[in-house]
Amino acid sequence: MEASRSNIRWGIIGCGNVTEVKSGPGFQKADGSELLAVMRRNKELAEDYARRHNVPRWYDDARQLIEDPEVDAVYVATPPESHMRYVIDAAEAGKPVYVEKPMAMNASECERMIESCRAAGVPLFVAYYRRALPRFLHIRRLLAEGAIGDVRLVTTLHSKKLTEQTGVLPWRLNPEISGGGHFIDLASHTLDVLDFLLGPIRDVSGRKANLGGGYEVEDTVSGSYSFESGAQGVGQWCFCAYENREVNEIIGSKGKLTFSTFGHEPVRLTTEQGVVEYPFDAPAHIQQPLIQTIVNDLLGKGVCESTGVTAVRTSRVMDALTAGK
Repeated sequence: MEASRSNIRWGIIGCGNVTEVKSGPGFQKADGSELLAVMRRNKELAEDYARRHNVPRWYDDARQLIEDPEVDAVYVATPPESHMRYVIDAAEAGKPVYVEKPMAMNASECERMIESCRAAGVPLFVAYYRRALPRFLHIRRLLAEGAIGDVRLVTTLHSKKLTEQTGVLPWRLNPEISGGGHFIDLASHTLDVLDFLLGPIRDVSGRKANLGGGYEVEDTVSGSYSFESGAQGVGQWCFCAYENREVNEIIGSKGKLTFSTFGHEPVRLTTEQGVVEYPFDAPAHIQQPLIQTIVNDLLGKGVCESTGVTAVRTSRVMDALTAGK
């Protein structure tokens, strides 16, 4: 970006539900940021969004938004099927890109996106927004301070009642649009958080299955992996279980940390001295803290820690966990 620029003017491709509260207002409220334009293929819905959110411009063609000379950076908020296409188009137009998670349909597409942005000389950011939330930054600090000693084992359990489907499947359960099912949509957040907290995941093996029969895509995934420190990890995800439960534990030589990826219950530190809980409130616009780091990065005032380079690692892990049957 120009060194003299004092704010970043954003354009959103795909102003659907995720942009209503979670992300869209964050571009308007972050310091040094403004939302200039939005795009949706349905022009009435694009115009309606722009009117309700006081956005100056709206388009029903992504190319027009990308080519708008006053749009400095592009946020791609469409389903994964079109992420690669729009990211490459924006990069070729010289625009920095912020793309929703999962980054793409698979790791191969992610790598093509990274290469396109690298060749164009523009940064690529990915919406793994938990990397900027206070609760996960606090967990990271506790780990760095040695609150649980050396990390030995990491466990994830995520179970969810089967969602019965009738008629047309939601896009998240259509692998031709989403790249998978609930696992790809939800586990990606947890796997990225673990990467953020403990470093890259490696030596991955896993299996997938459809056990509930509520839809054709996998509903159960399990696997094991390790971290660069040597710590071992196991994960189990079942979206056809009798209960909704989601918990992560990082077990160390002196204690453990227990926390949820999606819930808002306190982070719990357990040691021989007892249990300490750390409560955190969720921000009104959950992506705003990460958006702020992106804006700061583009303005030369900081560094965003959620990039294409970090996000492709999560896609590689998911590819490996779902490779076995």
